[in-house]
Amino acid sequence: MFGLAYLVPLTVFTTFGTVSKLTEGHVPLAYVVTSLAMLFTAASYARLVRRVPVAGSAFSYAGAAFGRRVGFITGWTLLLDYVLLPAINYLILGIYLGARFPAVAPAVWSLAAIGLVTALNVVGVDFVRRASVGLVVFQLIFAAVFVVAAFAHPGAVLTAGAFVAEPAIWPGVFAGAAVLCLSFLGFDAVSTLSEEARDPVRTVPRAIMLTTVIGGAIFIALAYAGASLLPDWRMIRASDSAGLELMQPLGPVMSAFFLAAYVSGCLASALVAQASVARVLFVMGRERVLPTSLFGVLSPRFQTPVRATLVVALLSVAALFVTLDTLASLISFGALFAFSLVNLAVPRLDALAAPDRSPVRVVGMAVVPGLGFAATLWLWFNLSALALTVGLAWLGAGVIYGLVGHDVADRAREALA
Repeated sequence: MFGLAYLVPLTVFTTFGTVSKLTEGHVPLAYVVTSLAMLFTAASYARLVRRVPVAGSAFSYAGAAFGRRVGFITGWTLLLDYVLLPAINYLILGIYLGARFPAVAPAVWSLAAIGLVTALNVVGVDFVRRASVGLVVFQLIFAAVFVVAAFAHPGAVLTAGAFVAEPAIWPGVFAGAAVLCLSFLGFDAVSTLSEEARDPVRTVPRAIMLTTVIGGAIFIALAYAGASLLPDWRMIRASDSAGLELMQPLGPVMSAFFLAAYVSGCLASALVAQASVARVLFVMGRERVLPTSLFGVLSPRFQTPVRATLVVALLSVAALFVTLDTLASLISFGALFAFSLVNLAVPRLDALAAPDRSPVRVVGMAVVPGLGFAATLWLWFNLSALALTVGLAWLGAGVIYGLVGHDVADRAREALA
């Protein structure tokens, strides 16, 4: 449930308008491409959790495989995702509530959500898990009702066209699939809780794979249902709030149901995302990669990284001034970069742990992660020029900070050796 909350089952509607334009209406096909690519990467995560069952996700895995410097750069790049994912949920929540209740500015809704989620995350991860379960169940109920209602609607166009694209459209499909990678950060979020889970070597890999398979199936079903209600992508008037337009043929009751489920989904994702990034920052602060006095301490009362949580909240406020398309692309940049390193880490760690070269082991340690690396790298190069430019600038800043501003090698040696 924690991973599904991070994915947000209804995240399809977040980028439906943007990806519809990129793919010329082939959003379901773009989700199929992304889901297949993410399955290979999820398998790599599941394998690495058994080898390195600690919090820190890609930061810990890349560091264990390639050394502290690569681990730091991977963690730094993934921070782009973790810091911006709460922000994109707050931004979307404000956009949708502002569109539904125009008397209140979107920023007011966003700021109220930031305050609420930050307060809840200070209480602790157990509360976050309990809250996430209820919010995810609510979203799943809506998703089931929406799919049935969409397919039963007399105006729905149920064809295989949304899954079949002409050669000229495939570049747009890959570009859309690259953006949709932000929908699959749930399995990385699950890996950040390895130190807190019971029997993490057994439970966390299973949760990672289930999160990816179930999430992908939900995304594809919802995308196809949406495409059937709005077969002509050129009819979308507002890309940022396309979900509201999709609900109009189903009537006001369904629109209200959607808004309630979607807002609860944003809150669930923000709860989990902020909890995860605070813990990643705490790990990096504890290992003295980031300032320990700010990030590497826990609250004596709640045993949560309160200072790191507040930093994420402040960054979320600043990110409200960025457009939705830009935030989505930047999140995908960080995700795909980190996913690529995770896929490369599998054969490295497996080779170090056991030199066995049996066919089964070769498939597990080389073929599957190799396919995952190729897929994530391909999608990475299909991001927009702006996302690549800003993302590479962030990556460069991390290199300067890690190699010039701080001697990361010495400070992280003990934790990542």
